[in-house]
Amino acid sequence: MLDAADLPDDVAALKAMLIAAQAREAGKDAQIARKDERIERLEKLVAAFKQAAFGRKSEKTDPDQFDLALEDLETAMAAIHAEDEADAPAGTKVSKPRASNRGSLPQHLPRVEEVIEPESLICACGGCLHRIGEDVSERLDVVPAQFRVIVTHRPKYACRACTDGVAQAPAPARLIQAGLPTEATVAHVLVSKYADHLPLYRQAQIMSRQGIDLDRSTVADWVGRAAFELRPVFDALIADLKRSTKLFMDETHAPVLDPGSRKTKTGYFWALARDDRPWGGGAPSGVAFTYAPGRGGLHAERILQGFSGILQVDGYAGYNRLIAPDRVGPDIRLAYCWAHARRKLVEITRNATAPIAEDGVKRIGELYRIEAELRGLDPEARLAGRLERSAPLIADMHAWLVHHRACVATKSPLGEALAYIAKYWDGLTLFLTDGRIEIDNNSVERTIRPIALNRKNALFAGHDAGAENWATIASLIETCKLNAVDPLAYLTNTLTAIVNGHKQNRIDELMPWNHLAV
Repeated sequence: MLDAADLPDDVAALKAMLIAAQAREAGKDAQIARKDERIERLEKLVAAFKQAAFGRKSEKTDPDQFDLALEDLETAMAAIHAEDEADAPAGTKVSKPRASNRGSLPQHLPRVEEVIEPESLICACGGCLHRIGEDVSERLDVVPAQFRVIVTHRPKYACRACTDGVAQAPAPARLIQAGLPTEATVAHVLVSKYADHLPLYRQAQIMSRQGIDLDRSTVADWVGRAAFELRPVFDALIADLKRSTKLFMDETHAPVLDPGSRKTKTGYFWALARDDRPWGGGAPSGVAFTYAPGRGGLHAERILQGFSGILQVDGYAGYNRLIAPDRVGPDIRLAYCWAHARRKLVEITRNATAPIAEDGVKRIGELYRIEAELRGLDPEARLAGRLERSAPLIADMHAWLVHHRACVATKSPLGEALAYIAKYWDGLTLFLTDGRIEIDNNSVERTIRPIALNRKNALFAGHDAGAENWATIASLIETCKLNAVDPLAYLTNTLTAIVNGHKQNRIDELMPWNHLAV
């Protein structure tokens, strides 16, 4: 505050000071208003974020679109925080919300060391400064993917003393005879298409930015030839899975272009998966996708030919063919999925107040809480825990189910949901007889999700054969992921081994889980 003695006597100067003070106050008010506006925007974004993350949302909502919405919200929130930091006075520390996961830098990444020295090592007193410590920080850097050319020279040698011929090393084997790509390049294309969901025409555009002009048909030829060479590995993978006695199965639609028309027809990818990790099983995890032109149970039966044991599935009626009384073949028992049973009840609670459905959801939730505590134990311990804790809940739920089915209209949504649980009751409660059985089918549903992602980016497969190639390569890539194996390194080494004559009787060596994990 100014002292009166400091004020000028001149009226014009006083007016100028008053105008300047009012301008400063107006500027402060505007800054506060802008800050309040940003805070309001931030609060709205946070509310939207919470609604998206924790609010009621239909289980039919596209999970990938949900992820995109969260990305946009988080991006907008970060922009608002950047505005606050920009408006803060120099030297003022602006508090930022705690990040849940800022990432980490694994040790296997190469390190490029840089040392930043002071401008001078001479002290203000004239003496020399000596090092007493240092601050070290690490940041993630990237070198954009760069194509290179492998130039192979094969010198020719001849004897000056005779004419016995010319000596020359044989040409190395290639996946694409007389073609441009190395096996690593082909593997990169496969991973980009089937793991990163980047269609071939977009990959061709990326290559063109480095001056590599290739037709999409050329890149597609590489993929087709690689799929052909990898087919024996895929066959060995699915054979290995079917030697298990406990598997998961699910299916998802796959639009395929119908030759001779401008429309698509609906085919299906059937996923056969093994995941013994929840009970500490020794068999490696794996998934094999098989393309079929339809969803009928005969396709599941064909795929499972030779399998005997427990098959965990959803409630699709086509699987009933596998347990038909007159069926001839290996014995298969179906374990059903509590997540699907719960989903039908959850849908009812969203539409109106439904105490019975809400009670059912709560009862199933108690089963899931027990399963979470038993996860990772051996089958015997899991089974003992279930018999002690889950079996009484199941018995009580059965009485609850019978009681309410007698009181609820059969054709009502609740009646149909209860009828679904009753219809599959034996398979839903099979987990009480075997510690290896999971309470739901989520393991295979997670493995089949990348198929849906690829389907969105590619829209449809161009042909049945193209869908079969899709299934072959996706099976190996997703099995790599399940076993913490780098798909690019695996496919590069596997394709190289194949073109160099890897023996068919040693095909097991090419299984993804036998590749060195990263």
